[in-house]
Amino acid sequence: MNLLHSPELADRLAAAYALGTLRGGARRRFEALARQSPTLRATALVWQERLAAMTELQTQEAPSANVWKRIEIALRRDAEARATKDGRSGPPARVGFWRAAALAGGFATVAAFTLAAYTGSQLTEVSAAPQIRYVAMLHDDRSAPAMLVTFDARHGTLTLKRLGPFREPSDQSLQLWALPPGAAPQSLGVVQGGTVVHLTAAEGQLRQVPALAISLEPRGGAPVGSGPTGPVLFKGAFVPTT
Repeated sequence: MNLLHSPELADRLAAAYALGTLRGGARRRFEALARQSPTLRATALVWQERLAAMTELQTQEAPSANVWKRIEIALRRDAEARATKDGRSGPPARVGFWRAAALAGGFATVAAFTLAAYTGSQLTEVSAAPQIRYVAMLHDDRSAPAMLVTFDARHGTLTLKRLGPFREPSDQSLQLWALPPGAAPQSLGVVQGGTVVHLTAAEGQLRQVPALAISLEPRGGAPVGSGPTGPVLFKGAFVPTT
């Protein structure tokens, strides 16, 4: 089956590939197809980004010292009460039962509050995880991958990750352009910095944009409203992830 004609199957296989559960011959076949298909490579990279974000979840926090102190005091009081063998509140066996039940209830309360606090922190981190809505694999004139572009709709951020060896001269800058159909290129920002660059963008700027391109411009970018003034170095399809 041609995966490019079955986006749902391609997405599932890309997820399994990124997770590491696609193995053996199936994994090798997927890699062979991905080498020939920028869309399939981009899908696998999107899943890798999604799964990588999960590793950033906040680690579990231990209960505070006050919680352990209260537990210690409760245990000491229970031990002292059993040592006195005070029978005024009823038969020793029954008193021991109710004390044990009370102590168990205390432990359960502490555990519940601790779990609730930890779960709440996890949900907060998950809600802050990127929501990758669009992705583009930009290639050079030899069809070699040069730049991975993803759009995080939750935070309104375009993330550009350099994949190739190209580095612009110190007196020039790269500039990212949206290529809307039937309209002039629209600047999405100047790409300056290291291997990963973040640009702010609104989702409305990116809807119905089928492709992106990067041009080489004077340092700081092309004059506002002029469009690209230098050569276009990289370009590629801009596709939704769903």
